[in-house]
Amino acid sequence: MRLHPASLFVALGLALPFTAGATEKPVDPYVQSDRNAGVTPIQGDGVYKAFHGKAGIDRIVHRLNGYHHTDPRISDLFHAADDQRLERTLSEMFCYVLGGPCHYTGRDMASAHKDMGVQIAHQNAQIEDLQKAMAEEHVPVWAQNKLLAKLAPLERVTVTR
Repeated sequence: MRLHPASLFVALGLALPFTAGATEKPVDPYVQSDRNAGVTPIQGDGVYKAFHGKAGIDRIVHRLNGYHHTDPRISDLFHAADDQRLERTLSEMFCYVLGGPCHYTGRDMASAHKDMGVQIAHQNAQIEDLQKAMAEEHVPVWAQNKLLAKLAPLERVTVTR
């Protein structure tokens, strides 16, 4: 089994070296809009609070990004990823969807995933990794399920093969 160098950092819960101090790569211009998230936010702030607010969401996304690189089922999809941008926009998206005080500034889901070649098996692996990251943050299962239910319809545009 070949392990990514970040594996030890993920296992120990440490900051991953590939995101520390990095700057985002430039992207082609696009219209920024909360609608690009592809889903409507959960009403109220109860679920957002169950995720321990923005700091909790940031920790979950950081762990998830580490899993992207260490999970052999999906790591090939993320070797060339702009980790800094991915963490920022995914954190914004989760915060927005969970009813937090955030706006999503990333690209729409179809554009963001069009060249990745995501298959249903990749999607399932990523969901398992997200569940693990949420459990490590001690997010209650009911709140995890609220987020997963909001994200589920995105499969139509993120799974491209």
